[in-house]
Amino acid sequence: MRFVSAIVVTGLALGAFAGCGREAPAGPPLTVFAAASLRAVADDVAAEWGARYHREVRVSYGASSTLARQIDAGAGADVILSADVRWIDWLEARARLAPDTRRVFAWNTLVLVAPSGHPFTWAPGAPLAKAFDGKLALGDPSHVPAGVYAKQALERLEVWDALEGRVVAGADVRAALRYVSDGGAPAGIVYKTDALAAGDAVQVVATLPTDLHDPIRYAGAATASGDAAAAKAFLDWLSSTAGATVLQRYGFEPLGTGEPPPAPPKDPHEGLFGMAEPAAGAG
Repeated sequence: MRFVSAIVVTGLALGAFAGCGREAPAGPPLTVFAAASLRAVADDVAAEWGARYHREVRVSYGASSTLARQIDAGAGADVILSADVRWIDWLEARARLAPDTRRVFAWNTLVLVAPSGHPFTWAPGAPLAKAFDGKLALGDPSHVPAGVYAKQALERLEVWDALEGRVVAGADVRAALRYVSDGGAPAGIVYKTDALAAGDAVQVVATLPTDLHDPIRYAGAATASGDAAAAKAFLDWLSSTAGATVLQRYGFEPLGTGEPPPAPPKDPHEGLFGMAEPAAGAG
């Protein structure tokens, strides 16, 4: 599923930011494709950067994998912000990115959540399948980064086999969160930032240790077919102290703030997510 949010920079906003430092000339709207889990933070980044640089910014949200495939098919994006570095790798291998523009800008963690008012008790190492009755909501573990990370964690905890038949798979991590917040599933695994965004709709049962899954790093790049100069200015701002302030506002950790260790080396012949070709899906 793809959602579009357009931020229009008004004359008042432009006036407020006039003379506040380096500016780029006004131009056509900058189109940003962003992982669904970045919705709140990317809205704010788009508004602040757009006001500073006198540009309208349009943000299209959805699955990292779906957005990557759309760019590969020729979609008119200037920037991609992915919830998994490997989708950036995939696009780069297909010559769909502007050279020397990719960078990692933040990281995240996974949490186990329950509907508000219906918590249960569980700690890593305990049998999760017995901790609750009913479904476990995840981003689709075949391709949604949050679901891929969650499956890794459950496999390393040796509980995946017991839970696989109870998994309800969301098109993206926000869909998995809605299953829990709406009461459709008594448990789910989502990003910490999504649980924070849900407010009182869900309760965090436990935080999953970061050594149970590959590091959850967010990466961005300018596309080869877009406005590379404006896209680079956007990514530079996101990676700056000002961008870090926005990321931390929503629970993301800017790179360099105690990020988890790098992932273990992988077989160089192994494809994305262990497949020869990535499947279509979400971020």
